[in-house]
Amino acid sequence: MFVLLSDGAGLTARQSATLLSRAGHRVEALAPDPLCLCGLSRHVRQVHRVPGLGTDPLGWLEAALEVAARRQADILLPVQEQVAVMSLARERIARVGVLTAVPDFASLRQVQDKVSAFETLTRLSLPQPRATVVTSQEALESIDQLPVFVKTPVGTASAGVHRVTTRAELRQYAAQLDFRDGVLVQQPAIGPLIMIQSVFANGELVAFHACERVREGTGGGASHKRSISVPEVRAHTAALGAALNWHGGLSADVILTAEGPRFIDINPRLVEPANAFMSGVDLTGALVEVASSGTAARQPAGNPGVRTHQALLAILGVAAGSGRRRDILREALRALTRTGHYRHSTEELTPVRWAGAGVDPIAVIPAVAATLATLIRPTAWQHFAAGATSAYSLTPAAWQALLETAR
Repeated sequence: MFVLLSDGAGLTARQSATLLSRAGHRVEALAPDPLCLCGLSRHVRQVHRVPGLGTDPLGWLEAALEVAARRQADILLPVQEQVAVMSLARERIARVGVLTAVPDFASLRQVQDKVSAFETLTRLSLPQPRATVVTSQEALESIDQLPVFVKTPVGTASAGVHRVTTRAELRQYAAQLDFRDGVLVQQPAIGPLIMIQSVFANGELVAFHACERVREGTGGGASHKRSISVPEVRAHTAALGAALNWHGGLSADVILTAEGPRFIDINPRLVEPANAFMSGVDLTGALVEVASSGTAARQPAGNPGVRTHQALLAILGVAAGSGRRRDILREALRALTRTGHYRHSTEELTPVRWAGAGVDPIAVIPAVAATLATLIRPTAWQHFAAGATSAYSLTPAAWQALLETAR
């Protein structure tokens, strides 16, 4: 089938492109700048320029539908935060003859922003850290138990999440916030971070995967992962999707505390499916099946202990952390020689060679470019991180525009 990806800049888009191409699909993508991750892969035949989601979500929709119709795409697949505007326009997308897999907008609204997600988890009695929603600067400044995480309703890739450790810092940060839609104040949860990915068909869980963040890369992302088995979290995820009658991809971040799992973030979309695929769970395949037929065969659980990495995130993470050139070079050499954390691990983001997917010689360009740029100027990591996120982030203004359109 001809699959048009809603995004071409993000990690999920790049991983999905490899998996879809490997399965025999023709893949193209949408992005404000064609020189993006998907543009640097032979698995993506073309990247089409569209408006940025954050600045013009409805303009993005018009451009996406025009490209889909002109190119005669079979499926417009949501692989980033474009899912929000696609959910709002799901009936229009169907009318133009393009298939997709997105939840009803009423369902999406219940988990799209952090305050709504907290309220939904509370209503369903699903476990999360102790938290409260504050609606004024005075209420936030009166919080007496520190440290806390202060979370604005809308934010991507850890944007809008601020760890506050002192009262002075709390007062300073409170003065910068807009409290009209509430701000979530969440107590820290202690334990490893688990990334959850799933696909639903009209409320039925058809594919599920979990992996542990072994090493943190730039922007809070996982540079190294290990697949794990978490039956309790699977049951919680199934309950959430069933209650929302979810349709499409649904992901979450969970902390495995000594008292049990705690949900700390919900993403109403697919997130980084490569570790799942290598573990035996084909999330992109399930999402394409749901888009094509409205349902999908239920997939068995994946194999635990499968290790994968994203060298690009690791290199940028070192640059953002120590900022020392020798550390950046050491990280790049370890990735190249498959030593240290890279031993017995598979590159999931930009693989040059992958079983069944053939050779992708230009896939090395992003990691090589990031290494060279940060060796010359370590602060260059900010350009790489911010450039990708800005291409697909749903800003507070964009989300408000969608809510007003839905009225």
